[in-house]
Amino acid sequence: MATLKITQIKSRIGSTAQQCKNLDALGLHRINHTVTHSDSAIILGMLNKVKHLVKVEVVEE
Repeated sequence: MATLKITQIKSRIGSTAQQCKNLDALGLHRINHTVTHSDSAIILGMLNKVKHLVKVEVVEE
């Protein structure tokens, strides 16, 4: 299973409440903050909602 490296590249100001909750659930709190998560359907669904605010890279192990 692949690992996703997720970086917030845009501000959450002006985003909807649901998008802010998704960023919080992903663990992103500020611009250029990077987290890693496993590749799962739940994470991919959250990323789909905030795809304009984040950059996603696939890290093969």
